[in-house]
Amino acid sequence: MLAPGTNPFSSLDSQTTTSLANGLRPHPSNTPAEGFIKKYAEYQPVQIRYFTLHSTKYYWNDSAQNFEVLTGLEDLDVKCSSIHSEHSGGLSKDQQEYRRLFFGVNEIAVKVPSLFKLLIKEVLNPFYIFQLFSVILWCSDEYYYYAMTIVLMSVISIATSLYTIKKQYVMLHDMVLAHSIVRVSVCRADNEIEETMSTDLVPGDVMVIPSNGTVMPCDAVLISGTCIVNESMLTGESVPVTKTNLPNPLQGEKGEECDTVYGTEEHKRHTLFCGTNVIQTRFYTGELVKATVVRTGFSTSKGQLVRSILYPKPTDFKLYRDAYLFLLCLVGVAGVGFIYSIVLSIMNNTIVVKSLDIITITVPPALPAALTAGIVYAQRRLKKMGIFCISPQRINICGQLNLVCFDKTGTLTEDGLDLWGVQRDNAFKESLVKTHFVACMATCHSLTKIEGQLSGDPLDLKMFEATGWEETSLHNRIMPTVVRPGSWSLCSAFQTSYEIGIVRQFPFSSALQRMSVVVRLLGEKRMDAYLKGAPEVVASLCKRETMPQDFAEVLEDYTKQGFRVIALAHRRLESRLTWHRTNMEFLGLIIMQNKLKCETPGVLDVLRQAQIRTVMVTGDNMLTAISVARDCGMIPPQDRVIIADALPPKDGQPARINWQYADNPSKHMSKTDIEVSPRPLSLERYHFAMSGKSFTVITEHFQDLLQKLVLHGTVFARMAPDQKTQLVETLQSVDYFVGMCGDGANDCGALKRAHSGISLSELEASVASPFTSRTPNISCVPDLIREGRAALVTSFCVFKFMALYSMIQYISVTLLYYILSNLGDFQFLFIDIAIILLIVFTMSLNPAWRELVSRRLPLGLISAPLLVSVLSQILICLAFQSLAFLMVRQQGWYEPWTPEEDEHNIQNYENTTLFYVSSFQYLIVAIVFSKGKPFRQPSYKNCERHLYVSEQHTYLSQRKQILTLHPYVLNLLLQIVCVPYSWRVTLVYIVLGNAAVSVFMEVSVRATSSVIHIYICVQVYFQIQL
Repeated sequence: MLAPGTNPFSSLDSQTTTSLANGLRPHPSNTPAEGFIKKYAEYQPVQIRYFTLHSTKYYWNDSAQNFEVLTGLEDLDVKCSSIHSEHSGGLSKDQQEYRRLFFGVNEIAVKVPSLFKLLIKEVLNPFYIFQLFSVILWCSDEYYYYAMTIVLMSVISIATSLYTIKKQYVMLHDMVLAHSIVRVSVCRADNEIEETMSTDLVPGDVMVIPSNGTVMPCDAVLISGTCIVNESMLTGESVPVTKTNLPNPLQGEKGEECDTVYGTEEHKRHTLFCGTNVIQTRFYTGELVKATVVRTGFSTSKGQLVRSILYPKPTDFKLYRDAYLFLLCLVGVAGVGFIYSIVLSIMNNTIVVKSLDIITITVPPALPAALTAGIVYAQRRLKKMGIFCISPQRINICGQLNLVCFDKTGTLTEDGLDLWGVQRDNAFKESLVKTHFVACMATCHSLTKIEGQLSGDPLDLKMFEATGWEETSLHNRIMPTVVRPGSWSLCSAFQTSYEIGIVRQFPFSSALQRMSVVVRLLGEKRMDAYLKGAPEVVASLCKRETMPQDFAEVLEDYTKQGFRVIALAHRRLESRLTWHRTNMEFLGLIIMQNKLKCETPGVLDVLRQAQIRTVMVTGDNMLTAISVARDCGMIPPQDRVIIADALPPKDGQPARINWQYADNPSKHMSKTDIEVSPRPLSLERYHFAMSGKSFTVITEHFQDLLQKLVLHGTVFARMAPDQKTQLVETLQSVDYFVGMCGDGANDCGALKRAHSGISLSELEASVASPFTSRTPNISCVPDLIREGRAALVTSFCVFKFMALYSMIQYISVTLLYYILSNLGDFQFLFIDIAIILLIVFTMSLNPAWRELVSRRLPLGLISAPLLVSVLSQILICLAFQSLAFLMVRQQGWYEPWTPEEDEHNIQNYENTTLFYVSSFQYLIVAIVFSKGKPFRQPSYKNCERHLYVSEQHTYLSQRKQILTLHPYVLNLLLQIVCVPYSWRVTLVYIVLGNAAVSVFMEVSVRATSSVIHIYICVQVYFQIQL
């Protein structure tokens, strides 16, 4: 890539104007491309090295000697005042084209790969390469029927996979493309307004936001005017929010802002994010609503969301790692058989084919399809429950969940808030309408009218509706909004004369936990300031003499009961020019009630009975969160809660942690009280609670305590979205399998990072969540875990069965190789299609057990009980096949035979005997490994399993006919020979003995495993007591 400089934000005038390296100039031309080259011919060309990874460009920085990402204006660490002074005038056409060389086209392009590319990527999978090798080998050995059957199955599997992948790409492409390319108006450096396509925007451009709204094509900071924005695509919140212009400290707009470095997260209430819908703009006469572009393309907030969907973090699950290790063991066994067949020197012209055939037998090509059967059926059952899955492999992981994090508002509790009451002094000494308390409720909000309906934050809406006042939008410079008492007010005399104009709004800041407005009563010269926010914050800004003496006690009483408390304050402004949010007069408290969802206590009790730990992660007040945790049963009544209040280093003092009981804040504890105890594990009766700020301090300065705290932490309050994600990662670092359940609002990062993210919102913000529930409560969590456990048990059972299937067939073929024989083509086909596939797919039909039990599943395939079970069954099958193989050669009617060089040598007594016995062994191990309670329904308790039973009954009937009635058609087709009736009866006894020994061994292994598990639990319990 060539450009006239290495810094995209450099001025073109500052670039050197030397000739090109070869001293040549481009020929004049009128074409746009050549004209563009000619324009920069006078600048010294510099080669810029970059590479693109996961839709992100990394540029080489000569100064730092490394690759860096260019995101936008944030790379400059630009201050708020600089945005107004240096980046509010717009770019010239030349500057725009120059920056586009670095930042590229402003688009979030999700390219839909062609079917050919998807096909090549799919068939290069090692599994399909191995299948191709197997098919070629079978065709060379004239096993055409089975080879063609495998080819047909592979084609269907590849076609289904290509259809699913293509459909997902198209859906994502359509979602991203919708409204992503629009026409916009931009301000040029010469104060002209120019219309252009949104794809031409670069960081530094100033775009004009139309009055009728638009879909934002980039991330931009608002520098003039106000916008009403729907951010549901990013945050999951369907409530419109108000965005105000970025304050300019140089013009005295300090408020709570100083001249800080601009950041999209720190100044998000002034930032319009890509993909959000600007519903309405509030403009003043003669002014335009303008925003400076700060990020474009995949660097935007929407681009980052799309990247997280396109390039998700791979799932690291021990089951799959163990499966590959187990396959390597099978390959090792196949290697032994390969050497064995070579040593036997089976007919020199086919020795290689016969030796390689043993590998395809040991490693069954149908194994991956068989392992996904349980997942497919579980996904169908989840869909019937209203739970949709976009990552089926995560269903198995749900079976291992032992900790679930819950958001509070909208997840554990109802979405809306109800006004429970107010608490204020002098309640009956003034007119109801003219009190500052009611005026604050009516004016201190960010509500706006959209198509005649008030819209905004639910808390603001409930508070305003409680006053009975009306709002009118004037959209003028002096007072854009006016409120007045409604017609139902008792004080009807004030309906026409008592009006309050909202002069300036300072929207709610989650960092400051407050919002404020400047208002003026019509007819008054002076203005008033009203403030609302967290009670502790408001109290710190009020005059001490205006604060009630029992303020702390009253606040604690309400928060312990689970109410959300908002404090109000007022100040009469002495000057119109400047004011500070200090020395305010305390007005009172508003008490809001957030009710628990009726399903919440019961679901949490089910999880607690199953010994699945539950954690609350919320952005709400600490004491309110603790109260809700007690009400819903997350914290039992007898348990105590310790609040860890961590303070960062300040004034030379190191970081420290203050410990206090939530029920008795005046009682403090030292660090020694926590760490040193004669019974350290008695902390199980305690729960730690901390805020997001404390969690960050502990993460940075108390790494040695972090894991101990999260092991017993139950309530995490005032948590920002990135802190929720960090908490999930910390819990995973202490070997928890973490589930996250949220309503999509600020939970997206945690939902994506958890082992299993469950979104209760169907908005676009949850498109990256593995699971989405249509049921708006947490009852889906136990259902998902139960189905995950059933799918995981099915995977274990199917894997064990497929391993035994390959080993049983391996034993049969190895014994037949000894006499220079083999199984016939139709025998292979009958076993693999009529027996194995039917058994595999019907084994997976068992639905989940109706209860969620406390017993845990093994973490992987490499566990002692599972290995003992598999190895013992292999030895049993080997013993009974060898017994039948030796016994048939000892029978008096047995006639030795000589193999033919030009035949496959299929029809002989050994082949027929081993085919009979092995066919029954497949059914025996299927019954033995088909595990039911306590994770799956038993086969006889559900109607779907009747298909399985019917299939097995038909299969047994066929086998009985073969053993007793000499069906000549089957004999001819399966290439079996007629054996005496007495030998057929003997084979029945051998099969019954095999079944009895297999069942006895499996029951013994399970019983021994349970006893060992109980013994370990008892040992741990006594160690805790001691």
